[in-house]
Order: sequence, then structure tokens, then C-alpha cells
Amino acid sequence: MQIVPLSSALGAEIRGVDLAQPLDDETFRRIEQAWFEHLILLIRDQRLDEEQQARFCARFGTLVASYNAKRETAAGQHPAVMYVSNIRENGKLIGSLPDGEMHFHSDQCHTEQPAMATMLYAMEIPSQGGDTLFANMYQAYETLAPELKSKLEGLKAENVYDYNAESLMRRGSKIREGVQHCAHPVFRTHPVTRRKALYVNRLMTDHIVGLPAGESETILLRLFDHAEQPGMVYTHRWRVGDLILWDNRCTQHARTDFDASERRKLRRITVRGERPF
Repeated sequence: MQIVPLSSALGAEIRGVDLAQPLDDETFRRIEQAWFEHLILLIRDQRLDEEQQARFCARFGTLVASYNAKRETAAGQHPAVMYVSNIRENGKLIGSLPDGEMHFHSDQCHTEQPAMATMLYAMEIPSQGGDTLFANMYQAYETLAPELKSKLEGLKAENVYDYNAESLMRRGSKIREGVQHCAHPVFRTHPVTRRKALYVNRLMTDHIVGLPAGESETILLRLFDHAEQPGMVYTHRWRVGDLILWDNRCTQHARTDFDASERRKLRRITVRGERPF
């Protein structure tokens, strides 16, 4: 097995493993340690069914049942699987998050126990676009201006995501009744590495709790721009058979736009996390 860095910002490619086969404990230990060190892992040229992907993902923790109502409901589908796809069958989407650009975010940060890990496996990929960008939130925290660190230390930010009105979401607007939202620390501590990471994002963070609205917005925009600097980002251009695992506790990710007439299908599984601290 080889571990090859993907960029100076974050990420490593694992070579020489076949995830369709069970991994021995020593191999998994090396993979997990590489994940903690590099934040995201890429394993190319895999041929995985749902059960094989879920088996590997479950080595990292408890799988989260897919809750999005738009996901596939085929008989026998693994309960943790969600398809990210723009493909339609009989006029209906077979998956979720079908097309278009998505801003930087951390998965499920609007819930009390956000996903600690997300695993995405590429099945059909457009000829251009649909890339995934990953940003290093350890680096974002560590390079933040000292006065801003001091001001925000101990504060929380409210995170919200409205699945039924994504296009209408605006920071600072009234949160619709029944829409899930949760406040988490602006800076969170990784429970394994004990490093601090910036934990606000452009897609889901609504406001910083306890600050006037105008000041909150000004600071959030500054934080977003800081965290999304090219020097902190790795851009992944997908190939069929790619599998990527990322740590939501210390990374953010975004998606570039692509031609909606081209098919895109990826299989997603998430791992339950702890309440951020």
C-alpha cells in the first residue's frame, strides 16, 4: 500500500488496495492514520457495490441512515446509502442534490450530531465540471488573524439548511417552522487530533450567536473568504471508480457546476459524529 499526497493543502491518494475485499486490521489502521493526517483520502479504480462500500465505511464508525426523501427507494437498497444524481427514471429523480453549483459546507452541520465522515463513490461522471473542492479548516483556523481568533473564541454560530427551500435561503432571514437548525462552536476541536478547526461555512451558517446582525454578517463573509482561499483548497476532478472519504470535522467541500444534460451519479454514505466542542 502506498500513500501519496494530493496537494500541499490537504489530501492523499491510497494506492494498492481493493476495497471490494475485507481489509486486515493493520491495513485499516494505516488508512485511518493517513485520514487523520491528510483529512481526505482518494482511492481510485474501485468496483464496489452498496454492501462493499458500506462495509468499508462502517470501519470508521456508525453509519447514518439516509434521511433525504428524494433518495432511491429500490428494493434491497442499503439504508445508509444516498445517491447524488441528476438522472431521472420515469420522470423522477433517482437521487438527491441533482445539479448546479454548491457552496462550501460541512455535511449535516445544521444537526446536533453532524456527520464526522462522508464517503462518495463515483459511478457516472460528466465530461466536464461537477468537480469537488475540499478546503482545510485546520489551516483556516491557524492562519486567522489573532484579533479575530480572540474575538470569536467561545462563540457559537447557528447553522441551518432548508431542504425544501434551498433557493430561498438567505443568511439572517427568519428560519421556517420545522426546519432543522443547530448552534455549534465557531472553532471546534477535533476529538482525535485535538487540533482546532474553523467551523462556519457559506452554505449553512446563518449568524454568529450573540453578535449584532450587521457585525455577524461582516465577520462571516470575512471568514468564508479566508477559508476558501486557493492555497487551502484541493480540487478533485472525478473519474469513474473514484472513492473519496473526507473528515467533516476539519474540512469543507463545494461543487462546481456542470452541464445538466450530462449524467452524474455518485453513491454517498455518512458516518455519525459527536456533538462539536
